[in-house]
Amino acid sequence: MSAGSLLIRNLWAFVRESTPESRRQRYGDMEYDWEHRVNTTSGTVGWRARLLGLFHSPYQPTDPALFREMMASLPIAFDQFTFVDLGSGKGRTLLMASEYPFRRIVGVEILFELHRAAEENIRDYRSPTQRCVQIESLLADACEFELPEERLVLYLFNPLPERALSEVLQRLAKSLKRAPRPVWVVYHNPLLETALDASGFLEKAGGTLQYSLYRTTGQR
Repeated sequence: MSAGSLLIRNLWAFVRESTPESRRQRYGDMEYDWEHRVNTTSGTVGWRARLLGLFHSPYQPTDPALFREMMASLPIAFDQFTFVDLGSGKGRTLLMASEYPFRRIVGVEILFELHRAAEENIRDYRSPTQRCVQIESLLADACEFELPEERLVLYLFNPLPERALSEVLQRLAKSLKRAPRPVWVVYHNPLLETALDASGFLEKAGGTLQYSLYRTTGQR
């Protein structure tokens, strides 16, 4: 697709998303925010961030019930792993991950508006069942982010186009070469699953139509 055609397609999508009905639909995920007194809904994302999101990945928070299902599928000791969300938006996934005893939790977000909201949400979040308080949101490009050389759970809500996802996988491969370790990838809405299949160092370990679970090869 040419750059001009891509621009026209994205602008048309932006216009559709700006209709009153579309705005009402974006507010349909407010239950989590009401319960925890935070602002993670897509309904309050400003027009600049929404427009930029069309060229990266439109912001959409993860459903809490599905997140719990994905975490339940991980056969790991959470306290031995660091959770990293690439394209973490307003930080809902970071907050939900804090209900598990991860060593620490890191979000990476390229859009300043979403990153700023995530920082506010991390500051304001309160839960009697929270088990990890080491949470941070970083304003950074996922393609340039140096993954921590720790055991990782890497969360992806289809945040990247194919070329950018390939760059992230190449960085992960180099990181694993420097520091071999277990890494699990939880890929929500796995539209580019073939890129993980072709990586050579990840193998599929489970999933459903809504998500795929991968691990570094050799783990049992």
